[in-house]
Amino acid sequence: MRISRLYVDLPLALNEQVKLDDDSGHYVRTVLRLKKDDAIILFNGNGGEYVCVLAEVSRKAVLVTVKTWIERSVESPLQVTLGLGISRGDRMDLSVQKAVELGVYQITPLMTERCVVQFKGEKKPQRLQHWQKIVQHAAEQSGRTVLPELSEIMALQNWVSNQQGLKVLLDPYAEKSLAQLQPEDVKVTLLIGPEGGFADHERSVAIATGFIPVRLGSRILRTETAAIAALAAVQMLWGDFP
Repeated sequence: MRISRLYVDLPLALNEQVKLDDDSGHYVRTVLRLKKDDAIILFNGNGGEYVCVLAEVSRKAVLVTVKTWIERSVESPLQVTLGLGISRGDRMDLSVQKAVELGVYQITPLMTERCVVQFKGEKKPQRLQHWQKIVQHAAEQSGRTVLPELSEIMALQNWVSNQQGLKVLLDPYAEKSLAQLQPEDVKVTLLIGPEGGFADHERSVAIATGFIPVRLGSRILRTETAAIAALAAVQMLWGDFP
């Protein structure tokens, strides 16, 4: 029987007992419906995971005893950084979720001229917290033991000048394809626009900082499709897809 996995923002040590926070405790108790003495796998995003046993499951507390350390990694040798123009609602959520499943190393949400999403007051930290939860749940589901980094929301022009490795700008009208490129090291940076794409001046800024315009086939892809397709392609070419 498959053992449920759960990310926890806690230090974990063998034979120690930890108390899950309210959200994690509620998930274990009411969603997974686990009971005392059931097994669960915990990981804290620093690599590896722990097989644990539930010592108490009640409304008062969910306590877990750490039993066994497993040194396991499913991380890609290719370090992929993703700059993602912020899109609306489910589209952005889907892009973040699938990026984690496809082995992304770091994600930065980018504000661009054609972003239709505007952040006022507390909206920005709330949205980041929402995406962080998606990162955590995607890592749980996909078996990752290292949590990808979700960076603060940045303006496109501030982000492009600080990137490394092979820098790729997805552009449906570009002449080059990914197969024509080769990363000099194990680092690739992907830049993907929002629903309306990049404005001409944004494209020029990216190219001026070393980004190479690249097309993914002859069809124009939605932003969420482009993120999935690009990550799958670079993992196939230079990463851990067979």
